[in-house]
Amino acid sequence: MSRRQEVLLAVVAALSVLLGAPAGAAPTTAGSGNAVNQFPEGFLFGASSAAYQIEGGWNADGKGESIWDRLLHTFPNLTTDGRNGDVAADSYHKYKEDVEALASIGANFYRFSISWPRILPTGDTNVINQAGIDYYNNLINALLEKGIQPLVTIYHWDLPFELQKLGGWTNPRIAEYYVQYAKVLFENFGDRVKLWITINEPDMFTKGYATWGQQAPSVNASGIGDYQAGHTVLLAHAGAWHLYDEHFRPTQKGKIGITLNIDWSEPATDSADDAEAAERSLQFTGGLFAHPIFSSEGDYPSVVRLRVDANSKAEGRGVSRLPSFTTSEVEYIRGTSDFFGLNHYTSWYVADGVEGTVPSKTYDSGTITTPMTEYPLTYSAWLRVIPSGIRKIVNWVSKTYPGHPILITENGCSDDGSTLDDQQRIEYYTGYLSEVVKAINVDGVDVIGYSAWSIIDNLEWMAGYTNHFGVFRVDYDDPDRPRTAKASASVLKKIYESNSVPLEYFTPDSSST
Repeated sequence: MSRRQEVLLAVVAALSVLLGAPAGAAPTTAGSGNAVNQFPEGFLFGASSAAYQIEGGWNADGKGESIWDRLLHTFPNLTTDGRNGDVAADSYHKYKEDVEALASIGANFYRFSISWPRILPTGDTNVINQAGIDYYNNLINALLEKGIQPLVTIYHWDLPFELQKLGGWTNPRIAEYYVQYAKVLFENFGDRVKLWITINEPDMFTKGYATWGQQAPSVNASGIGDYQAGHTVLLAHAGAWHLYDEHFRPTQKGKIGITLNIDWSEPATDSADDAEAAERSLQFTGGLFAHPIFSSEGDYPSVVRLRVDANSKAEGRGVSRLPSFTTSEVEYIRGTSDFFGLNHYTSWYVADGVEGTVPSKTYDSGTITTPMTEYPLTYSAWLRVIPSGIRKIVNWVSKTYPGHPILITENGCSDDGSTLDDQQRIEYYTGYLSEVVKAINVDGVDVIGYSAWSIIDNLEWMAGYTNHFGVFRVDYDDPDRPRTAKASASVLKKIYESNSVPLEYFTPDSSST
């Protein structure tokens, strides 16, 4: 039996254990022989990346143009440093070095995304780019040879520009194009890929249809375009899940879910109004996409529906800015995820009140968000180190949408790139992982895996290359783009290989917020 076959068998076995446990089953706890700092047997540890942020090769070997290619070529000054993803970390040519980096920290899975226009240059199946398929086949095979299972994100923000000409995600027909794209991936990679994520962070990338200069394609249609894009995204996700479930799962035997980004919302005061506002904030970010998929009743959260409908009417509109699903669409979307993919980075104070433009999602939510300034700030102005937030958010997900295993698909912090001795990142990872393991062993939350963002430094969207999230530095001033391990790489290796947060790093008590 080859190493690749051994890995595939191990992946299938691990998935059956991790994702097949009865809903609500509590993991092993300290009281049953597992130390409170020890993760459950078979816990998944990995690291993440995204195609546009690391691959480069923007027009290599038949790749088509993406909305990010078009935006940053047309408006180069949108990024902080005026740079784009044309070369990035050159992972299109240096993917083997990325695989070596993953192996060196003991990762047992790699969450990466596939570039839609690298596979389908026009966005449609009329042109299938074999060179793109070959690239991802080579990457997947290299991972399996190292005993690392691929976790593939089908869409991580790089829509083919040819589809943006049709309106992009605001056009409901894009869901049909997306499902056909997913079919090509299942057909070509599903024999080896056993974990799939349909779509990454719809709450973030739909801002590209709301506000100029935040996300591609930068269509300024606040409070309208973002809701319509999100509506299409949910139908696209459900379509891909049903396609896999009906036509590919019986033979490929994998799992498929979605990844949502949810920061923790901490009530700004002890008042009931602020407590309700904090919950509304969670529903307008996470719940907007989670509730149609993971709740027992489906559809949008009632608080979102009521507030957007009321504001739309008050603005003199004949129809709500938030589209409606038909009864059959509600049923079609409900239950379409095998796990809850969660990206979490930080937390915020939330108070009852009104801010934001009219119309906008922020205005509709009726909340005012402020930073928790008592906590350390990273190099990113939006990101503070608040470990307790991740324990609170996985508990919220578990209680709000019970019965779904949680896979943490992104978590990490940035530095300025000036040193390899990244002590703040070490404090961040050890603090957040301490809270994750306590959520599992003390609170009984069904968290099945954790992925650090990111394995290497990358283009951090509008921040360009000024924010460094990697546990491996990439020297962007060197044409060869060498990777060098930071101090955090050895700490993650200790955690991943021991299946625990070593006691020297473990924080036994949550920080209060």
